[in-house]
Parts: sequence; structure tokens; C-alpha cells
Amino acid sequence: MRRLCVFCGSSCGSDPRYRAAAASVGELLGTLGIGLVFGGGSIGLMGVVADAALGAGAGVVGVIPHALAARELAHREVADMRVVPSMHARKALMAELSDGFIALPGGLGTLEELFEIATWSQLGIHRKPVGVLNVAGFYDPLVAMLDQAVQAGFVSAENRRLIVVEESPAMLLEELRAQRPSAGPEWITPDEA
Repeated sequence: MRRLCVFCGSSCGSDPRYRAAAASVGELLGTLGIGLVFGGGSIGLMGVVADAALGAGAGVVGVIPHALAARELAHREVADMRVVPSMHARKALMAELSDGFIALPGGLGTLEELFEIATWSQLGIHRKPVGVLNVAGFYDPLVAMLDQAVQAGFVSAENRRLIVVEESPAMLLEELRAQRPSAGPEWITPDEA
């Protein structure tokens, strides 16, 4: 794994453990020699993870839409800042540049990025691991919803396993490095074919 994409909030949230986890992820990437791909902002958890990664010597690539570059205050310390025309271009380039993905706590944008990249894995568009760092139980309701979607017959057990959930940054990275997502689409059952 050469580069890991981190999806996270443009705010730090209400719990100081979110900020601490973002810093831990950035430091860990530098320690392991893994580069960071992130949304390009200098504020919130985006800024925290980028600052920590830079401080630990990781290569960092920011990807930010032109319209948000000023609004999200594009990170000035990131030498490799890619300014793109749209949110769609941002997500596509982040996916192209990355060998895996993790979501830290965040809002609607973070959730949307997580589910889009997991859906791309389900559809066979990429074969890169996807993980969630469940800081202080932040993602417990989401994990319960995913498990309910399996029980209700909307998500296969195989596709549920596409999203790895861990509470420790080190354990999450270890699992992502070992994971090999399936080769093809799993959304059609044999009786539907």
C-alpha cells in the first residue's frame, strides 16, 4: 500500500478523541511509509490528519475542487495540491491515486464518500480495501444499519465485509493491508441471473 485515502470531516467534531484519532492516523502513515491522499483542506480533521502526516514525513496529496479551495482553505503546507473542477472529479482522482480508503468521523460528505467508494468496490470498479475507524463508537449506528441491511436482504454478507471496521488505527491499517476484495460484482444473486 503506497497511498491511503482518508475521508473525514472539515470540522473537528465535539469529542477531542476525533482529533486525536486523526493525528494518530497521520502519524502512523508517516511511520509506515504510506502516503496520504485527502480532501485538501487545512481545517477540521482534514487539516489535523494532513498536519500529522506531514510532520511524520509522509507524502501528502490534497485534492480539492476549485470552488472549495478558498472556502475550505486549501492546505498551504501540502506541496502536491490538485485543484479540480468539481466534487465528482475530486472523488475520482482521490480514488485513482489511492490504494485503499478509510473514513474517520465526519458529516454528510464523509458518509457519501465512504458509501460511494464501497459501492464502487461492490460493482467491481476497484479492488481496493475500504475501512472505517470507529472512534469512540461514532460509527456504531452505521455498523448496526449495515448489519440490518444484511438481515433484511439488501446487502449480501460478502458485500458487508467490504467495509472493515476497527477502533484502533494500527489494527485497521493491518486489516486493510491484508484484505483482498472480491474480483467481481456481488449484487445479483444466482436466482436472479
